[in-house]
Amino acid sequence: MLSQEQRERYQRNILIPGFGESGQERLLDGSVCIVGLGGLGSSAALYLAAAGVGRLGLIDSDTLELSNLQRQVVHTTDRLGMSKARSAEMTLRALNPGLTLQTAQIRVTAENAGDLFSAYDFVVEATDNFAAKFLINDACLECRTPFATAGILALAGQMMFVVPGKTPCLRCAVPVEPLGVPTTGELGVLGAVPGVLGSLEALAAIRFLAGLWKPAADGSGAVLSVDGESLRWRTTRLPRNPSCRCAMLWSIS
Repeated sequence: MLSQEQRERYQRNILIPGFGESGQERLLDGSVCIVGLGGLGSSAALYLAAAGVGRLGLIDSDTLELSNLQRQVVHTTDRLGMSKARSAEMTLRALNPGLTLQTAQIRVTAENAGDLFSAYDFVVEATDNFAAKFLINDACLECRTPFATAGILALAGQMMFVVPGKTPCLRCAVPVEPLGVPTTGELGVLGAVPGVLGSLEALAAIRFLAGLWKPAADGSGAVLSVDGESLRWRTTRLPRNPSCRCAMLWSIS
């Protein structure tokens, strides 16, 4: 049962048709691990905390630099040099002190990813390189943990939501890890772009945890793309790839 304080704090969530108190209770009982507390992870973390996801894992091995602040809105200028995980924890605890926050200033590896992700209901992939994105994809498939993944560059970005055994995975969209992809350190990124894509990742997590998500009848997924220069959205349907490593999960899910 929600307390009176929780009913007041989450009133706008509860008023949503089909969400109600039961949806809010599911959020409060839920847990999300956010890998990367930069531009994508900042907005995802803020909206997940504000929505009332009961337990958040905050993982980032980096410390805060001045050039981060143009887009990494969970941090503040007076925390330069601080661990991003610790800085994010401070902001989120001030925003919503009723949540459980678990921080780790570590790098996710093939050796530790499975143990990390299996302790959560959902993972937000908010890293800045394809090697990490593929590692997180594969670890989430292994432990059957749903996740959202996104990428950003300059004025554009993409996001997809993966439920192992129910939707295609990142490797269905990008079968081979691309090489020589430009980085935001080379071509830049407008801060609002990761804000939009990170918010979409948070929305995917909230929909799933609150029980609002249903798989497509044909098992397809979708890649959501935004072009910030023209302010246009595109949704690309993504069919299952029978030769992908995620295909083995379809027969046993």
